[in-house]
Amino acid sequence: MDHILRWIEPKQQIEESRKRFSNNYLKRMIIPLFIEQLLLMVVGLADTMMVSHAGEATVSGVSLDTMIYTIFILIFSSLGAGGGVITAQYIGRADRKNADMSASQTFRIAGMVSVVLMLVMLAGGNTVLHLLYPSVDPAVMDACRTYLHIVILSFPANALYNAGTALYRAMGKTSVTMRVSMMMNVVNIVGNAIGIFVLHAGAAGVAWPTTISWYFAAVVMTILCFQSENAVSIRMPFILKGNREMSRRILHVAVPNAIEGGLFQAAKVVLGSLIATFGTAQIAANGIGQTIWSLAAVIVSCMSPVFITCVGQCMGSGDREAADYYLWKLMRITTLLSFLWNLFILICLPLILPLYSISEETRRLLIIIVIIHNVFCGTIGAFFGPMSAGLRAAGDVRFTMYASILCTVIFRTGMSFLLCLGFRMGVIGIACAMVMDWALKAILMMIRYRSGKWNQHELI
Repeated sequence: MDHILRWIEPKQQIEESRKRFSNNYLKRMIIPLFIEQLLLMVVGLADTMMVSHAGEATVSGVSLDTMIYTIFILIFSSLGAGGGVITAQYIGRADRKNADMSASQTFRIAGMVSVVLMLVMLAGGNTVLHLLYPSVDPAVMDACRTYLHIVILSFPANALYNAGTALYRAMGKTSVTMRVSMMMNVVNIVGNAIGIFVLHAGAAGVAWPTTISWYFAAVVMTILCFQSENAVSIRMPFILKGNREMSRRILHVAVPNAIEGGLFQAAKVVLGSLIATFGTAQIAANGIGQTIWSLAAVIVSCMSPVFITCVGQCMGSGDREAADYYLWKLMRITTLLSFLWNLFILICLPLILPLYSISEETRRLLIIIVIIHNVFCGTIGAFFGPMSAGLRAAGDVRFTMYASILCTVIFRTGMSFLLCLGFRMGVIGIACAMVMDWALKAILMMIRYRSGKWNQHELI
């Protein structure tokens, strides 16, 4: 254990008095986030299995809507993350009034944007569905309409929940967000079971529990965020009255993040159309592979909020050396944990594969693409998500956006088409293009880090 603790320490040290986050504090942040992300994966699998009992039309309709719904979730999470970065910096500066103002304005912006988007989609949702899926089966389209019109109603709740979780993560209180997430998922699973198996309500039986669970979580998080005994809290006067300068600071971080996430999702839709041209075995391998990939990337997903909290608070206090120290320390921790977790998933792969009734060809392809993913995710996974979050927390939002657009949207998409169509590598080409994207992003992030320009920005 002592050897591991020595390894995660960067060579460039700072005084003990400037180390804001002890190893125990980091552990108390990371473990709840890991559990939260892992539970989301388990709940997602349970949802998929339950939805499959509602019929193929419902399954297809929900899956098609998910691609649209995910874009809005990314927008709301980006707004929350933008507010979280600014709030973390004010926490680091020990400026309670502006921290409260930042948190309150994040709620205000999230609420206003979500209501506008909800009204737009309620008015134009049918048009969007017909434009995206003009030749879909009528039964599937009915399920699409039903599901989308109901989950659109959850937009305000989704936005406020993301704002609240970002605030609590900025304070380092990840155990709170974990418990709220657990309660939300229980509501969702129980609701799905009632809607599908008891009420036999089809797409509506899946959509209403999702919407209700979001509102439940949003109400809980909002109540918690009003608690004045916290290091930061939201205040009703600050929410009701707009603050242009604070809103500009939040959007300065949130907008590039939203653009990055939106383009990433658009690229996934484009690649989905490419994968749809492959044979059945390759499509099945990719679909199952995506699930295992998501499970393997749990560490990478859970570490990004930790980077935002630590780097953001250090930058807010004006201690750039401490921000550098924690960025690199967290990179080492992420790499170690991600390596061990991806190795564990590979060891468990022989136990996971029998859960799926698939052909030998699908099994062979699945093993190959999971090995490709896990080898690279376990070694350079810290660069393509967590390190970007750390740079954004320091204010380097434009570089991370441009790097993601270059690597993921342009390079990854282009290489996917080249490897799949030019070299006829199929789903293996998709996996290779993905890890090549990560490798390019790792190179760019290291160049940016070594340049020292990443922590020369001022957000507050």
